[in-house]
Amino acid sequence: MEFFQKEVRLKPYPRGFHLITGTVLDTLPELRQISVGILQVFIKHTSASLTVNENADPTVRGDLGRHINVMVPENAPYYQHDYEGPDDMPAHIKASLMGCSVQLPITGGRLNLGCWQVIYLGEHRDQAPGRKLLITAFGQRG
Repeated sequence: MEFFQKEVRLKPYPRGFHLITGTVLDTLPELRQISVGILQVFIKHTSASLTVNENADPTVRGDLGRHINVMVPENAPYYQHDYEGPDDMPAHIKASLMGCSVQLPITGGRLNLGCWQVIYLGEHRDQAPGRKLLITAFGQRG
């Protein structure tokens, strides 16, 4: 079994859902050496998330962003944690709902995703710094 791991800092993104599949693959070209395995992408932050979803229609990203902002609104009267502004606590809730990692199958040195699937960064803050990802690929070398 082979293991490859790298950390990357993403550029800052505005609030919303952003395609990062290309960045992940560019960061860990060693993935191509794995015939059968798993890629894990972990975000090292509590106010951003990762998810896998469709890339056939760019309106999906906008709809995801609009819906989660309605689901988890800012300025809820019961929030106590608001030290960093009105988007602070909602960002933590959104990150918990969406998740901090994705695991994807590797087959023949490539991600074995469905036809339209990609990796999204869910950025839940208005003024976030570049986020750090820890990317790990493991499996049989082929």
